[in-house]
Formats: sequence, C-alpha cells, structure tokens
Amino acid sequence: MELTENTTYAEGSNPFKGRSWFDWLFAALLLVGALFALSRYGEFMDIYEKAILLAAVPTFAGLGWYWKSARTLFLLIAATSLYGIYLYGGNLDAAQNRFFLKYMLSSQSAILWMSTLFFLSTLFYWGGLIARSSFGGSVGSKLCWAAILLGFTGMMVRWYESYLLGSDIGHIPVSNLYEVFILFCLITALFLVFYEQKYETRSFSAFVMLVISAAVGFLLWYMTARDAHEIQPLVPALQSWWMKIHVPANFIGYGTFALAAMVGIAYLLKANGKLEDRLPPLEVLDDVMYKAIAVGFAFFTIATILGALWAAEAWGGYWSWDPKETWALIVWLNYAAWLHMRLMKGLRGQVAAWWAVIGLLVTTFAFLGVNMFLSGLHSYGEL
Repeated sequence: MELTENTTYAEGSNPFKGRSWFDWLFAALLLVGALFALSRYGEFMDIYEKAILLAAVPTFAGLGWYWKSARTLFLLIAATSLYGIYLYGGNLDAAQNRFFLKYMLSSQSAILWMSTLFFLSTLFYWGGLIARSSFGGSVGSKLCWAAILLGFTGMMVRWYESYLLGSDIGHIPVSNLYEVFILFCLITALFLVFYEQKYETRSFSAFVMLVISAAVGFLLWYMTARDAHEIQPLVPALQSWWMKIHVPANFIGYGTFALAAMVGIAYLLKANGKLEDRLPPLEVLDDVMYKAIAVGFAFFTIATILGALWAAEAWGGYWSWDPKETWALIVWLNYAAWLHMRLMKGLRGQVAAWWAVIGLLVTTFAFLGVNMFLSGLHSYGEL
C-alpha cells in the first residue's frame, strides 16, 4: 500500500461494520504477536507490562483500522525489528560481524539513518515549498515515512539489545534524554504525516520538519559529546512500570505542542502576506493547530496524573513542587487556558498562533531547560 495516500476514514457508529479481510488479518497478526511476546519474553514482564501488551492489541488494531497507512507502518516496523533481532541471534557481538545488522538494523545504525532521512526530508519539503513543486513535498513525505520506520525499528532493536547486556539492564528505551529525544522526533513526525493525509496538503510540513531537524541536531551532538547512545542500567527512581506509560504519554503532548507551534508560524507568515500562494488556507492551519493542541493536552493531562501516582510510589507524595513538576504544571495551565479561550471565547487568528508559538518556548524550557538550569528530584535527566 502507498504510505502517502489519503487513507483516513470513518465507518459510522459501528466500528466493525464494513471491515475487510485485511483489517481482520491485521488484528489477528497483532494478537498472535502479543501472544508470542508473552510466551517468549513473559518471564521478563510483570503483571502490568503483560496487561499493557494485551491492551495494545485492540488499541493498535483500532488505529490501523482508522488510519490504514499506520497499519502498513506497524507491519513494516514489526518485520524490520524482528529481522534485526533474528540477525543478533542472542549474541550482541553479531552487530560487528553481520553487514546488514552493522550498517542498517542495529539500533545505533537505524537511528543514524533516521537522522539522515529527517534532514533530507526537511530539505526536500523546503525545496518543494520554495519552488512550488509537488515533487519536493512528495519526496520529503516519503523520506519522512522512511525515517519513522527506521527510527521505530532502532528503538525496538535497542530494547532487545538492552536485554542482551543483561536481564537486570534490559528496559524500554524511554529512560534518558537521548532516548526521549528520539521518541519526540518520531511522535512529531508521525502526527505530521497523519495531518498531511487528513488535510490532503504537505505545504505546512516544511515548518514542522524544522523542529524535528533541530531535535535531531541536538540528538547527534548529545550522542557524540556525551556518548549518550550507550545503554546504561536504569537508576532506581526509573525502575518502575509507571515509566513505560508516563513517558510516552508525556511526549505525545510535547510532540503535538511542537507541531502546533510550527503550524502557528506558518499561519502568522500567511496572515502577514508571506508565502500566501504556497501555504494552505488559514482555516486549515488554524484547525491543525487546534486539533494538535487538543490531542496533546489530553495526553499531557494523562501523563501528569500518571506522574503524580508514580511520585507517590517513589517519593511518598503525589506532589512536591519539584522544578520539573512545577514547570509541567505551567505547561498544562498554558494549554488549558488556550483551549478554554478557544472553546468558550472563540479564540482564533494571530493571537491563537502567537500563543501556540510562545507555548512551545514554555514547553521547551519544561522539557530541556529545567534539566540544564535547575535541579531537583528529576536530576537523573540532567545534560
């Protein structure tokens, strides 16, 4: 299936009505995969992880039914990840002896390919925007899809590699700044290609790719300057099942907030007579901003609640006014106010766009600035 086709659709009130045989095959493959993972790796999982794994089956099946391109992506990620794991054969040294594993599917190789493809995607998106060429946008989109595929493959293989280092070292790769920067890039890009298909336009994608490329640039610097790509055992504070759901939910929020801000910049340029004939209508840009912030706010709220529950377990209290917690609350209040003004007062236009852009600055400080300039209970995230 072509990944760039417009494949979002609704089937009415009955989610099972009109499903094709491939829809049911996809759901069956997810179930088989989950049962295989339980039988093969269940000894490494606690009851919560097993519950999350089983809950992922209907969740990803529903997402694949709603967005068919995601279904294709999931299958490709599974195929490339399992092939990479197969090439290891239980031996971490295999990455030095097997060409395809060493240069493509080991976690570090896949993540470097992801980084390269995101940079190239940004160049093609901007080339297409400046030249008014649909070809540039089309190539940029395909490169973005390829980067997403290799990035998620790298994360899945890295998860396996951590267990090859030792069962006491193995953990889901969302535990440090290096890993969550990869997650941020992938989530932002995934929402970008979704909105491309939903609104049938790629002309705002060049702006969103700027923030992804900036994150990739930081990631590469962090990797070379701090050897951050090395897999390390979890610090005690992170040895909790809460991390496995708190962090991804948090970064869905960060990714969608970043996307909304970059679309807000496109809105401001068009509203002020810049790139008028190259960008979609203001109504489209406004709607993308609103929906991205609404999705991000929902997940960020969930992440904040989960974080409080995790804090109660780890530190004995739901809230301690730690700098990270305080700035997370500031981010939450900022977007709560944005959505309140949107829904209650009809907030639109340049004020909403500027607010979204400023919101990204607040979010960036909460995400990165706190780690650089402040200290507290979250000190394990320092640069």
